[in-house]
Amino acid sequence: MVMLTCSVCSPLAVLVQQVVQPKYAFVIHTVNPISGDESEIYIELVAGLGEAIVSGTVPGSALAFTARKDDLDNPQIVLYPSKSKGMFVRDDSLIFRSDSNGEDLEGYAGAGLYDSVTTAVMTEEVVDYSSDRIVADAEYAREIMSKVAHVGAAIEAALGGAPQDIEGIVDASDNVTVVQTRPQM
Repeated sequence: MVMLTCSVCSPLAVLVQQVVQPKYAFVIHTVNPISGDESEIYIELVAGLGEAIVSGTVPGSALAFTARKDDLDNPQIVLYPSKSKGMFVRDDSLIFRSDSNGEDLEGYAGAGLYDSVTTAVMTEEVVDYSSDRIVADAEYAREIMSKVAHVGAAIEAALGGAPQDIEGIVDASDNVTVVQTRPQM
């Protein structure tokens, strides 16, 4: 973590990390933000980088599903993906992510974020969810969705039950890596 300061602005924490290559990226809300149900986790998942979810630059919907905290092994799909493109970056890229305490800059992501910036060019590529296992193979989808839901519940529990907004990826070997968590607003 690098702290940047200037004479006219508040300190800004910038996380610099190696990009973990995703098969899928996800955002977990440990309290369902649509219904407010504290016993239900809500998750969005896309092929490629999570920027396709959080940046607002890729039209369409992510795969959205919920899981009851008392039944994480039986997630329920609430929306199938309709994004025709995913965002990708080459393996050796670094990513720079700012903290959420700063003010938005024009042309960058909302929610207080300045955006994620990679050292390699991020590209949009066509994705076909109709042949992707996350849609075409129900057992595989249940396995991946359940694994991600368990991660969300474990992080929330580790942080004293405070609702969390969690970002992460599922890699080519179906391992889950969390890249960020913060209090859910």
